[in-house]
Amino acid sequence: MSKGIYVATIEPNSGKSVVVLGLMRMLLGKTAKVGYFRPIIEDTKNGEPDNHINTVVSYFEIDINYKKTFAFTRSEVLDLYNKGKSGDVIDEIIKKYKYLEERFDFVLVEGTDFSHENSSLELDINILISKNLGLPVIIVSQGDGKPLNEIVDNVQLAHNTYREEVDVLSIMTNKIDPQNITTLKELLKAKINNGTDVTVIPKIKSLANPTIKEIVKKLEATILFGEDMINNQSENFSVGAMQLRNYLTHLKENALVITPGDRADIILGALQANISKNYPKIAGIILTGGLIPEDPILKLIEGLSSVVPIISVKQGTFNVTNSIGQIKSRIYAENIEKIETSIASFEKHVDTDKLAEDLITFESGIFTPRMFQYNLLQQALKHKKHIVLPEGNDERILRATARLIDEQVVDLTLIGDKDKIIETITKLDIALNIEDINIVSPQQSPYFEDYVNTFYELRKHKNVNLDMAKDAMSDVSYFATMMIYKGHADGMVSGAVHTTAHTLRPALQFIKTKPGVNIVSSVFFMCLEDRVSVFGDCAINPNPNAAQLAEIAISSAKTAKDFGIEPKVAMLSYSSGASGKGEDVDKVREATEMAKALAPDLKIEGPIQYDAAVDMRIGKSKLPDSEVAGQASVLIFPDLNTGNNTYKAVQRETGALAIGPMLQGLNKPVNDLSRGCTADDIYSTVIITAIQAQDQ
Repeated sequence: MSKGIYVATIEPNSGKSVVVLGLMRMLLGKTAKVGYFRPIIEDTKNGEPDNHINTVVSYFEIDINYKKTFAFTRSEVLDLYNKGKSGDVIDEIIKKYKYLEERFDFVLVEGTDFSHENSSLELDINILISKNLGLPVIIVSQGDGKPLNEIVDNVQLAHNTYREEVDVLSIMTNKIDPQNITTLKELLKAKINNGTDVTVIPKIKSLANPTIKEIVKKLEATILFGEDMINNQSENFSVGAMQLRNYLTHLKENALVITPGDRADIILGALQANISKNYPKIAGIILTGGLIPEDPILKLIEGLSSVVPIISVKQGTFNVTNSIGQIKSRIYAENIEKIETSIASFEKHVDTDKLAEDLITFESGIFTPRMFQYNLLQQALKHKKHIVLPEGNDERILRATARLIDEQVVDLTLIGDKDKIIETITKLDIALNIEDINIVSPQQSPYFEDYVNTFYELRKHKNVNLDMAKDAMSDVSYFATMMIYKGHADGMVSGAVHTTAHTLRPALQFIKTKPGVNIVSSVFFMCLEDRVSVFGDCAINPNPNAAQLAEIAISSAKTAKDFGIEPKVAMLSYSSGASGKGEDVDKVREATEMAKALAPDLKIEGPIQYDAAVDMRIGKSKLPDSEVAGQASVLIFPDLNTGNNTYKAVQRETGALAIGPMLQGLNKPVNDLSRGCTADDIYSTVIITAIQAQDQ
């Protein structure tokens, strides 16, 4: 079940508020605790709260801190994008959303308003946010004054654009002429016939009319009288420039009277007409030109028992009239009548039972790299671990260390000469407080002799003497590995400078493999655009036999599950199913059968080609009855040559983030880095090492 819904629009003034208010009422009828979140809000003057947030939170009495309801203002997002930090925007939005997701049963997320010129960027941002939150989308559009064919084309284009990246649950087209509702709905269903729900909501006249409050804000007016009736809606307006006897015939219900401030006859006549049963009610009076009635007139008005809003503006009558005609009405917290009208309209025209059922049964198949990295960080933070980094003087190690310490995700020990490490930090201006990390030089450590004796006892059957043990413990990799063995650290990450053999040799000598595990193997977490796949083995075993390949598959499936990825294992080869012949494909076929016997509940397919494993169309054509074909999440390569080249090709050609290699099968976590790794690679590897250590 989805724990949230994303409401997005494709244009300004879409009536999105009607949908949000109606959805919130529907959701509160289904579940007790519903949260509300706007990833990006408009910039407001003088720190005023966002109107959308204020309206929803206050009307529905949602118990939530205002600062938790949004992530960024529009200007903050543009600033970060201009600095090339778009990833920081998504990371913070995920963090804020996840905070609410943990505290509410369901979260209603409202996208941006399209109130500025750069609509293509805004569309991309909304798609990116909904995708990274893993939420289904309701697309809201409006058809006020548009031909039906234009409405259909716009909606279809928006639907197709969103569907390429996310799941579209419903399309709601707003502000439609009531006589066109049935026709438009039929046209939309004919164009969008893939099961997406289509709803058409008519234009509600009262929602389109601005209130006096909105007019005051737009015109920067001063309220002279009737502030208690500022939520009056103006259904039309007329200019009082003729004599009163002629003007009275032009008054209409809920009209806004616009007249120069020195026309006492029009002002008093309009007020009298408002209380007369022979004339329609008026919404308010605007006095133009910055003119205020004389004191006797003001005194007369003050003495009336009830006065409609009278406001004064500096602009002339012509400019004011034009400005009022351009005001787009909004729904705000104090206007209860508009809120209730919106909810009633939504409930009348939307099949809320079907929409609620669609939400309950919805399951997202999207798992983005940003979501995966966020989950990794949160998992590591649950139980803080101590990781040792033997290559303490390397710039990349130090930059990763600074970030890890800043986020307080792990405790760290760096192996190396303290003075040299401090010198490097200072020279490179790395924001790292030396007091926040433990720096150890092996031979100066108080544990050095104990480590030497321990290693001697562990390896004397291999003809190791004390001098040899002392030499070994002077080596940073051996010393760091012994820290893990003795329980002075929980895991190790190395390889930025040293070879894989140098990193793994001490681990294989005395950390050793877990009970029942015969082979140490590796996986990469390949963070593709819309999913995270597990690739194994791409770093350790050159040419595993069938039994080893089966064990690699089972270990990799367990790793995937431990890291929140549902394991669907593809045993890769150059043919799919029973079609291929030859020694190499037979090995994969045998390994698949062995893995099935050892783990009967595991979803596994092999031999299978890469395209059939990851592309649903090809997978179903080649292996139509397979639970794995087209949707594999764990891909097992037949040998190191294939695996290593493939992961690097995918990484370079698609821009995928490759996290790893992560070693599996050891009693305690030791992970090897590529010598071409970046500080980001080290950061990610330390985090997955800490998560591995939580299982020890």
